[in-house]
Amino acid sequence: MKELKHLNKYFKKYRLKLFLGIIITIVARLFQLVMPSYVNKSISVVERYISAEIAKSTAQELLLEYILIIVGAALLSGFFTFLMRQTIINISRYIEYDLKNEIFDHYQKLSLNFYKKNRTGDLMNRISEDVNEVRMYAGPAIMYGIQTLTLFACLIPLMFIKAPTLAAYTLLPLPILSVLIYQISKVIHKRSTIVQQYLSTLSTFTQEVFSGVSVIKAYALEPQTNDELVTLAIDGKEKSVNLAKINAWFFPLMILLIGISNILVIYIGGKQYLAGEISVGLIAEFILYVNMLTWPVAIVGWLTSIVQRAAASQERINEFLNVAPELKNTPTYNHKVKGKIEFKNVFFTYEDTEITALSNLSFTIKEGETIAILGKTGSGKSTILDLVARLYDTTSGEILIDDEPIKHYDLTNLRESIGAVPQDAFLFSDSIKNNIKFGKEDATD
Repeated sequence: MKELKHLNKYFKKYRLKLFLGIIITIVARLFQLVMPSYVNKSISVVERYISAEIAKSTAQELLLEYILIIVGAALLSGFFTFLMRQTIINISRYIEYDLKNEIFDHYQKLSLNFYKKNRTGDLMNRISEDVNEVRMYAGPAIMYGIQTLTLFACLIPLMFIKAPTLAAYTLLPLPILSVLIYQISKVIHKRSTIVQQYLSTLSTFTQEVFSGVSVIKAYALEPQTNDELVTLAIDGKEKSVNLAKINAWFFPLMILLIGISNILVIYIGGKQYLAGEISVGLIAEFILYVNMLTWPVAIVGWLTSIVQRAAASQERINEFLNVAPELKNTPTYNHKVKGKIEFKNVFFTYEDTEITALSNLSFTIKEGETIAILGKTGSGKSTILDLVARLYDTTSGEILIDDEPIKHYDLTNLRESIGAVPQDAFLFSDSIKNNIKFGKEDATD
């Protein structure tokens, strides 16, 4: 779970709400524990009435009292369970919101080289599908995990206090369960990572198809494109089925072990009852305890799966979050840009293609001066503009703005001083007016 440590800062941020949610969860489970003991008492009342130890009216009064306590405890448990979901599940949504913003903010700081090396579909998948897997850990996994721990922490000591021998036989399957969970979780982690990687591949493929749909239609490539998607879908289905197969082992194994526990309660408890060591009410109480453990024990597998999938997703998220921006924004010069531009022996080679676009280029443009740069396609005209806007840093050589090294300027201030019309037109999904005003939202009509 080391990759999930990244979320600790968010748990710290919402620690008060999380602490409140944990307290509410514990209270909800404690009210749930009231029922079995009062069922035991109710059966004892019936036994005492049958053996003529108490009168009918007394038995009826006691039964009514115990039933009201059981119903009241159930209602309170349900109410606190509702509050529990309102706190912990909400926290997971807050964390999802914060994590998506953190990833998006980091994406915007990364250089163009990063976007050339990574596909858009993969970037989108990590901020959507992977974050959603992590949210399941930050909410449902924590909520149900606390429920399970609370029940184990309260029920197991209580069972040993009331009937040590019966409790020991009842809980016998639990060590087997823990070993099985450990072995299966390792496989789940590997297969979850593979599934998430496939989802990125699928997102990339579909995103590129939709972006280039005009080219696909122009060349009548729909059948080939569809065949590629079918191949991807079949491959993805196999990966998802492999994960589903290992997940499918959990619930049957849990239910089987709980069933064995119930059989042990009836068999061992029956023998102890016949020996006069325990009452029938205690056997009924233990059966309720075992069945109360059914869902928490069964959910252990589900929780393990959630944690493993979240760890795999967070590992993929951290892979990009740990990428340091190539352009370091460490401004030391805060003067307003006037407009003088000077290139001194500038060399620039594109990292992804290793093509040298500029070689030992030097020139000076004075403030207020207008120039034109002519050249064939690929001669480096756009590269010059990108370097002036510091979308890249030079491979060697130096660029000066107003006789000050360009690296000394704050990136935001520098780029706000530049107006550019790129050769590749791109329209955002907005009005034409807002696209025109994109670089300056407060521009007048």
